Amino acid sequence: MPSSVRKRCDWARDELSIPYHDNEWGVPLHDDRGLFEFLVLEGAQAGLSWSTILRKRPNYRAAFDAFDPGKVARYDEVKIAALLGDAGIVRNRLKIRSAVGNAQAFLAVRKEFGSFDAYVWRFVGGRPLRNRWRGHKEVPARTEQSDAMSKDLASRGFRFVGSTICYAFMQATGMVNDHLVGCFRYKDLK
Repeated sequence: MPSSVRKRCDWARDELSIPYHDNEWGVPLHDDRGLFEFLVLEGAQAGLSWSTILRKRPNYRAAFDAFDPGKVARYDEVKIAALLGDAGIVRNRLKIRSAVGNAQAFLAVRKEFGSFDAYVWRFVGGRPLRNRWRGHKEVPARTEQSDAMSKDLASRGFRFVGSTICYAFMQATGMVNDHLVGCFRYKDLK
């Protein structure tokens, strides 16, 4: 079926969101570097639109060393100052500093659990939760699982990990299938 006639979730409407929706959003992700990328990007998105972050995503990948948590954890004041001057990313001091601190916390979690993947997927019992939403207004902004994830991440020193951010992270990384039941991707992600 041609891409233009496929039924998609309501939010997938432009040249960036359509391929993201069709190929990435909601696909179970088990790669630590990819999980770290989404953790940083979802935190950067707080208060902004996801389309803003999608537009800046290539710049983020370049600025944050392809989201290598080992490298990001070692960023010093010189690197942070350079990031604050980089118009290709969201230049918010708290968000940039949280990315560095989150990389350090990420490495500690990985050391404790063997991988960040093993840690984070515990919040959904190791398998994607499959919802059956018919309209986007039914989709919650947070859940019991995202509340638990948020609380645990915060207790480990992560920042910009409120429940709403955690739920968006869970949606993006396929921990939950929140494609609408009428969306062609819903059945694809069984």
